Amino acid sequence: MSKRVVLIGHPVAHSLSGAMQQAAFDAQGIDARYELWDRAPIALADAIAEVRGDDFLGVNITIPHKERVVPMIDRLTEEAQATGAVNTLTREGKRLVGHNTDVPGFAAALDKLVGRQKMPRQAVVLGAGGGARAVVYGLIRAGFLRIVVFNRHLHRAEGLVRHFGKSAAHMDLKAMPWHESIIESELARTKVLINATSIGLTDDVSPIPGELITGDLLVLDLIYKRTRLLRHAESAGAVANDGETMLLHQGAAAFTLWTGQPAPLEVMSQALADARAGGVTSAEGEPAGEEAAVPEAVSPAS
Repeated sequence: MSKRVVLIGHPVAHSLSGAMQQAAFDAQGIDARYELWDRAPIALADAIAEVRGDDFLGVNITIPHKERVVPMIDRLTEEAQATGAVNTLTREGKRLVGHNTDVPGFAAALDKLVGRQKMPRQAVVLGAGGGARAVVYGLIRAGFLRIVVFNRHLHRAEGLVRHFGKSAAHMDLKAMPWHESIIESELARTKVLINATSIGLTDDVSPIPGELITGDLLVLDLIYKRTRLLRHAESAGAVANDGETMLLHQGAAAFTLWTGQPAPLEVMSQALADARAGGVTSAEGEPAGEEAAVPEAVSPAS
């Protein structure tokens, strides 16, 4: 019997993750189909109850559910517990295990961004959603000593900082108000800028003005396309990467969790490229940060 894998989010009209995972299943001869479930928050609990059935191989969780789903899961892995966010589910009988494959995905993206340089120790993170939690946790594990989180709703950034209070006790992790002058001041003393909001996902806008970006920055936008932020960074001479590496590697980690097999990275990468060439621009599997309907700036993993 064909197994089912579903992506639960709101909305999920287009999915790069679907194309990537289906190509991987087909290439490895796994009889599984990847489905898109658009479920509003009020319907999330019913969806989670449904995927406990024997015909389900696994689940992806995307915005705006990565944090909401946590209390509905039977067991959390270390990464899911540490971040307070879940993007992948596996089954142990009727029990559901929550994973956060955004964490290894971000680690791969950070390594690519830094390249052969010495790993920096200071970063500015824009956003405070599920994606930002994976980013902050990854930066802590990478040995960063100062991380400043900006979010339009300051209380969310403060909540993120509180969540990591114990694991970040050795370092300077703080939330700051989203004011252009404060962001500019912090960027002047940092090396890494990461956009973990959904700003730029659907509209050609940037979370911050281009003139705030200097040529010595390393800029990572978790959104899987050449956003205005990245174009500004390139114009300034900065190193600038999009969310392709993170999306690919978080998907590969999920594939291995579901199947027990190594992920066919080349197949998955080509499927992403083909879907993108075909006009699919939304990457629900990536951690765009904030709820898509409520961008956290201008006036975005999830």
